[in-house]
Amino acid sequence: MTTPAPSGPARPAAQAAHTARAHSFNAAAAQYAANRPSYPPALFDTIEELTGRPLAGSRVVDVGAGTGIATARLHARGADVIAVEPGAGMAAEFRRTLPGVPLVRGDGNALPLAGHCADLLTYAQAWHWADPALAVPEALRVLRPGGALALWWNTSALDVPWIAAAAERADRHFGLNISAEQRNLDAHAADPAGRLDLTHRDIRWSRRVPLATHLANLGSHSVFLTDTEERRAAFLAEERRHLLTLFPDGIVEETYDVRLLLARTPTPVGTTTPPTA
Repeated sequence: MTTPAPSGPARPAAQAAHTARAHSFNAAAAQYAANRPSYPPALFDTIEELTGRPLAGSRVVDVGAGTGIATARLHARGADVIAVEPGAGMAAEFRRTLPGVPLVRGDGNALPLAGHCADLLTYAQAWHWADPALAVPEALRVLRPGGALALWWNTSALDVPWIAAAAERADRHFGLNISAEQRNLDAHAADPAGRLDLTHRDIRWSRRVPLATHLANLGSHSVFLTDTEERRAAFLAEERRHLLTLFPDGIVEETYDVRLLLARTPTPVGTTTPPTA
């Protein structure tokens, strides 16, 4: 579940709610790290295809790195990664799980990095917490000529009947519209000013997890974390009853479409993209 940042002059109440949701993960960092889905190898293959360069040896900045789920995959592909994370709780969990990967505190609206230092800037499940009016210029400042900005989200595969039904139950409970939110994860919402030439790819994948992991994954989303304990517990108990009728063995197959948006920065005429050291 994702919620795009309020666009335009945000109402104070809407902005306050958005900020509360952004900060809510810090108290649940361990739950987030243990239960959130990762990303499939095909995502990183696609990033290499679209950027025209291998991740191995590339200088990558993973912004809004959270507990390091995407950072770990980038590091495993051989990238030279530095992570940027604003939240104290998420940063502490990151340092516990990835002690050898550099991490700096900050966010995408004002990156604590030198200009033209990165081949690739990534936002995994994080761009919707940034303000594109600030984050796009910062990305262009930090990226090298010929570099790339990659934004991605694990979105629910709403063409799978049980997932669509579960989304409808969550919509009713929390007053959401998950399908509309997912449709809004597009190039216009990501960059309303149109400064980036964003390419869009969707990559389907799935994982099989115990029901307890599936419910803990749900409970690690900001709409749950900012709800009352009583409402959260009631929803998850009812969801458990629903899902046990579909998955009596207690193993749930979650299906996702990773939505990837990627834009390359221009390479000056007469030059080629410099090799990565």
